[in-house]
Amino acid sequence: MQDIQSLEQLETLKKSEQALLILFGGKECNVCYAIKPKLMNLIADSFPKIKMVYVDCHEIIDVCSQNEVLSLPTLQVFFTGQRFIEEVRSFSLRKVADEIERPYSMVFDN
Repeated sequence: MQDIQSLEQLETLKKSEQALLILFGGKECNVCYAIKPKLMNLIADSFPKIKMVYVDCHEIIDVCSQNEVLSLPTLQVFFTGQRFIEEVRSFSLRKVADEIERPYSMVFDN
C-alpha cells in the first residue's frame, strides 16, 4: 500500500488508475491500524488489479479535507476515475468485497 504525500499525487492516481482504493486513516486511530492489514490482504487476494493507497490524515490534512473525509477510517474506491464506494468509521470487509465485485468484473473483464 503506497503512502500518499500530496493532493496532486492522489488526484493523478484517481485519473490514471483503472481501479483505486484509498484508505484514509491516522497514526492515532487504532481501528485504522487494525483494519489496514486485513484490507490489504483482502484486496491482494481477491482484487489484485486494484491499486491501494493510504492517506495519513494527521500528516496531510489538506488531502483529507479536499476529499470530504470527516471521520476515520474512511475507505473510498474509484473505478475509471469515478467514486463507486465510500465506507466510513465501522464497516464490514465482507460488505466492501461484495460492493467491489461487480464494478471490478466490469472494468477488468477477462
